[in-house]
Amino acid sequence: QVQLVESGGGLVQAGGSLRLSCAPSRSFFSFSAMGWYRQAPGKQRELVAGITSGGDRTYADSGKGRFTISRDNAKNTVYLEMNSLKPEDTAVYSCNARETMWLEYWGQGTQVTVSS
Repeated sequence: QVQLVESGGGLVQAGGSLRLSCAPSRSFFSFSAMGWYRQAPGKQRELVAGITSGGDRTYADSGKGRFTISRDNAKNTVYLEMNSLKPEDTAVYSCNARETMWLEYWGQGTQVTVSS
């Protein structure tokens, strides 16, 4: 069973920054892609940012220019750097690792709260 260990959530004021980390229990190169999703109360879960095993990145429009997804090969960790945070970024952020079209794994989720 693959585990995704997340860290880095918390409370921050609007305009501040946070960095989320996700460390899978096996090499992230064994996954076709990894990414971060978020779900705010009363809303559907949405993709925030993703990175493929080849290094291609994708971002939701809401985070373009503010969020950066990256990975550290030596630490086998994927990061989501979030800058200029807004209250509407408040959500539970979850790490996702996709192995195939039909097989994916989720982290436990980490709360990000942005106060105005």
